[in-house]
Amino acid sequence: MVQAKSGDTVSVHYTGTLEDGTAFDSSEGGEPLEFAIGSGNVIPGFEQAVLGMNPGESKTVTIPADDAYGPYVEERVLIVEREQIPADMPIDIGAQLQIQQEGGTVVPVIITDITEKEVTLDANHPLAGEDLTFKITLVSVT
Repeated sequence: MVQAKSGDTVSVHYTGTLEDGTAFDSSEGGEPLEFAIGSGNVIPGFEQAVLGMNPGESKTVTIPADDAYGPYVEERVLIVEREQIPADMPIDIGAQLQIQQEGGTVVPVIITDITEKEVTLDANHPLAGEDLTFKITLVSVT
């Protein structure tokens, strides 16, 4: 039987949950996720979990935050004056925006707080700082 190894393209079904059991993503009921192992298209811990699996095999793994989306970094939270946000842009808690840094890099942010004078923008990934559990079933290896 063919085991998944670095460089292989694999298809997997998965369900991702948080420590409290809340599901945050799943391919069940849809198309499997396809990626090349070692390409960096999925979080490192997920790639590692698939290595050595055989088609049809299932496993459940918990991936620490450092091997998922990294730690939550307070320095990635920015408070800006409300007038710095264009007047025609709707601002609601949970809305995703993009800000451009001085070097031209575009960074996605989420609005986490709004006051009369200020808007709090969080550039951390929504799952940063979270240990993630995945139930993974390897569908195919090519």
